[in-house]
Amino acid sequence: LYIVNHLSIPTGWTHSYPLFGGVQDALIQWWYGHNAVAFFLTTPILGIMYYFMPKAAERPVYSYRLSIVHFWSLVFIYIWAGPHHLLNTALPYWLQMLGVLFSLMLWAPSWGGMLNGLLTLRGAWHKLRTDPVIKFFAAAVTFYGMATFEGPLLAIRSVNALSHYSDWTIGHVHSGTLGWNGFMAAGMTYWLVPRLWKTELARPGWANMHFWIGLVGILMYVAAMWISGITQGLMLNQLSDDGSLKYQFLDTLKAIRPLMLFRAIGGTLYLAGFVMMVINVWLSVRGREPVNGSIRVVVETPKKPPFWKAIFAEPVIFPALAITGYCLWFLLPGLYAWGGLVLGLDMSWRTVWLFVRHKRKWTAWYEGLLENWAPFSLLVLVAAAAGGMLQIIPTLTFNRAANVEDRLQIVPTPLELAGRDIYISEGCYGCHSQMVRTLAPEVLRYGDYSRLGESIFD
Repeated sequence: LYIVNHLSIPTGWTHSYPLFGGVQDALIQWWYGHNAVAFFLTTPILGIMYYFMPKAAERPVYSYRLSIVHFWSLVFIYIWAGPHHLLNTALPYWLQMLGVLFSLMLWAPSWGGMLNGLLTLRGAWHKLRTDPVIKFFAAAVTFYGMATFEGPLLAIRSVNALSHYSDWTIGHVHSGTLGWNGFMAAGMTYWLVPRLWKTELARPGWANMHFWIGLVGILMYVAAMWISGITQGLMLNQLSDDGSLKYQFLDTLKAIRPLMLFRAIGGTLYLAGFVMMVINVWLSVRGREPVNGSIRVVVETPKKPPFWKAIFAEPVIFPALAITGYCLWFLLPGLYAWGGLVLGLDMSWRTVWLFVRHKRKWTAWYEGLLENWAPFSLLVLVAAAAGGMLQIIPTLTFNRAANVEDRLQIVPTPLELAGRDIYISEGCYGCHSQMVRTLAPEVLRYGDYSRLGESIFD
């Protein structure tokens, strides 16, 4: 993700231009940006959930099989969802709908993971009264469920027309980051510190207080962003009876100022809770030595297959060839495409047959992926790369005459070029697409909607 998004043409020791431009650049930017959130702020925290929550609750993971389905579904589906950040823009319609489709598909595995986490706590709910760790973990998983419900909702084109470019989107991201990531990190910290230093928390009451003021703070914060975003979206899209804009942009800023104060209060409470945690941890470990010792553990070392045998094992090669076949079907013309489809269907059938053959011993099928580091890594790479290839490679043909809507790029002035340098160097392009959407209020406010041909030579 990082390498492809940052491919550049150097023009000096400290200056370069992105290799991609226009709509291609926007697509690759959000292919990178959305999945950076997915694989940096979501999947690692799921690992923390599956590792620390059973330890804190003293209960096994509710469903190992569900956790496996959860992981592989996220790895394969997430990579396709980036275009939902560019709905109603100059991005080709089929790419927009692909982003919508896979965003809605994300709902199922995400909620499967949430339910797996909450059901892991069954039998330990009585600890909610006394154990702040369980409080943080339960709230974090709930916020994960809320954020992963809201994400597919905001990816629907009609909802996105209202919510995008407003504070609603920001509130959605912050509810996941502060509620899911932040609370999971706090719960992990409160569980680890007493065990790493063999001590009790210096101020157990502070940990409970941290949870409650943090929860109230984040609810105030996110509620303010939700109301602010919906207010912005409604005002910016409102037309008068004569078809003119009813509100200017500054009117929306005046309307949401009280909500920004509400947000600041909530953010202050949330921050104060983490300050309490830092002080509590410092008081707990002050003057104490970390746990240091050795334990003898008998581990059976299974005989692992050779590298190449592990790579070409049936559980690895069948799914990999199936994904490859579908990619060829999508990208190649004529008979080559049909050959790819036949390969994909054949390998899919073989994969299902292999899985069913094991019946109740399905773990033997999956554990074939874990016998060596290579099979697991190969399948992750293939699953993640497939979505990127099928979205990005067709965009390389965007400069065809049939795609530019009879609009050719106007040669920019020197002042516009200087402004574009600032726009890129300051990282503005990371959030701002600079595309006028195909919505009547935006056309009235900013001018004619953006076409593909206007930016193909950027």
